[in-house]
Amino acid sequence: MNKEELKQRVKMFAHRCVKLCTKLPNTQLGRHISGQLIRSSTSAASNYRAVCIAQSRATFIAKLAIVIEETDESYFWIEF
Repeated sequence: MNKEELKQRVKMFAHRCVKLCTKLPNTQLGRHISGQLIRSSTSAASNYRAVCIAQSRATFIAKLAIVIEETDESYFWIEF
């Protein structure tokens, strides 16, 4: 899988998470989970874009670590 393909997939993941959040109940818990999932999934997508234009190996690694963390957090909220 190349960078562009993965960039598109992570963007679609964020989009799907946002769509999922619109279906959650309008309760305190639903709003909390929705906010957390939207933040983590969109962060993963935007940070992967930053990975693709990293100017150094160190920046590449740092941004990729953020993507992994945010994706894992998104997984937690979906599972929760």
